[in-house]
Amino acid sequence: MEKPKKNIILGVTASIAIYKACELVRRLKECGFTVKVIMTKEAEELIKPIVFASLSGNRVYRAGIFDEPDTWQVEHVSLAEEADLILIAPATANIIAKLSAGICDDLLTCTVCASKANLLIAPAMNEFMYNNKITQSNIAKLKSCGYKFIAPRKGMLACGKVGLGCLAGPEDIVKEVKRSLIS
Repeated sequence: MEKPKKNIILGVTASIAIYKACELVRRLKECGFTVKVIMTKEAEELIKPIVFASLSGNRVYRAGIFDEPDTWQVEHVSLAEEADLILIAPATANIIAKLSAGICDDLLTCTVCASKANLLIAPAMNEFMYNNKITQSNIAKLKSCGYKFIAPRKGMLACGKVGLGCLAGPEDIVKEVKRSLIS
């Protein structure tokens, strides 16, 4: 008997590392996972949803929580219920702050709030933003709530400097996804 596929919601936010999310979708699918992407409105300024739809083979869910639904389900609740794992990669300081404060003002934050699934967050931002006391406090608060983080690595940042804040490598993220789904 074939094991049922695990459902992963990939939350994509507006970091320059967004292009790595494309590789993540491909690798997660190769592992046999079903991947559904939720993009923030700001992420759509960097890459078009059609890219993620093509890679995932699924509709891309977009920012608006009051958009006309395809079905008569409450979208953020139905997505939350079917998720075995929610992965946010890349995760900006903004999304981390919103989750830490309990702000539910878009489809991604509402889905996270409505879900009982494990949550993995892979930050990607400028080193100063990542090391900012407020960002670190937000990360600590989310960790205390049981959210797991995949630490960024040191490398070339969008500002042209080398520092801590690069999105973890796709292979490291996939390894953490598998580990989270086993536990």
